Amino acid sequence: MSYEPPIHWNDYEDIAMALYEKFGDDFTESKIYRIRFTDLLEWVLSLPNFEGKREEANEGHLEQIQAAWVYEWRDNQD
Repeated sequence: MSYEPPIHWNDYEDIAMALYEKFGDDFTESKIYRIRFTDLLEWVLSLPNFEGKREEANEGHLEQIQAAWVYEWRDNQD
């Protein structure tokens, strides 16, 4: 089994890749930007190797994660 390094709040690209793997194309660009931060927070916290703490989260982190997720989604549309 391969070792997955722990993910923290500022690992935006890793979080985005994990969210894309989890949800695939269920979320398009416009849907990603409409996700409530409360939902996004829970999803990030539930990722298998995520080690950040709820109290470390802030709106800036969540905005960066949304943007990275959109880029990840776009990259997979070819």
